[in-house]
Amino acid sequence: MIIDWVHAWPTITAAFLASLVEFVEALTVVLAVGTVRGWSGALAGTAAALALLVAIAVALGPALTRIPLADVQLVVGTLLLLFGMRWLRKAILRSAGVIALHDEDLAFAKETAQLRKLGHKTRGWDAIAVTTAFKITMLEGLEVIFIVIAVGAGGVGLLVPASIGAAAALVLVVILGIILHRPLSRVPENTLKFIVGVLLSAFGAFWVGEGIGLGWPGEDWSLLGLTAAFLLVALVAVPLCRVGAAARTTLGTR
Repeated sequence: MIIDWVHAWPTITAAFLASLVEFVEALTVVLAVGTVRGWSGALAGTAAALALLVAIAVALGPALTRIPLADVQLVVGTLLLLFGMRWLRKAILRSAGVIALHDEDLAFAKETAQLRKLGHKTRGWDAIAVTTAFKITMLEGLEVIFIVIAVGAGGVGLLVPASIGAAAALVLVVILGIILHRPLSRVPENTLKFIVGVLLSAFGAFWVGEGIGLGWPGEDWSLLGLTAAFLLVALVAVPLCRVGAAARTTLGTR
């Protein structure tokens, strides 16, 4: 399989940033489990989920090659566009102050409080710790798999660069988690989601166009134009949402 690494960088970047957001959220819960219930159960649940996720990824990857590329691009592109627009909508509303920013420290505090309500750790196998770590890792990991497949399904050989981007994000989060032993609250998550929402939306629109036989000018380089267009619309939407929210607040106080 020949991989055009010159044109693979958008795929690597999108997969890395999107996966980074998901892994940071998973790390917060795993750290809470380890802090309250003990690290053996937290690591066991996480490892089991990662093993299952790898098996799912290995099974799904080759299966995609048996489906006509245009069909894959159309279906996956549509899903990716919807997924990216959902992220971008939330990021715009958070940037505009309409909804609260996601706070990893607050999420960590809430998770530890909930775990403490479940009682003290019992000796031996801690089912609560294993199950909690397994569930969050599977939940976020499945989203990562979808993103990797989606951004890598648009052409021959792109699954490998997408997988490299996701793997790099996982390694980075694991290393930071081991070193810091606390939630990565300083990661500008909303900014990342803003960027990732733009990238995923651009990829989705591009793959949908490819799937319906649209000839993009400049071929893969059209991704830059789509990314710029989504970014421009999103940046314009932020002040408009801020003004709209302020107007509703003013009307509500009258």
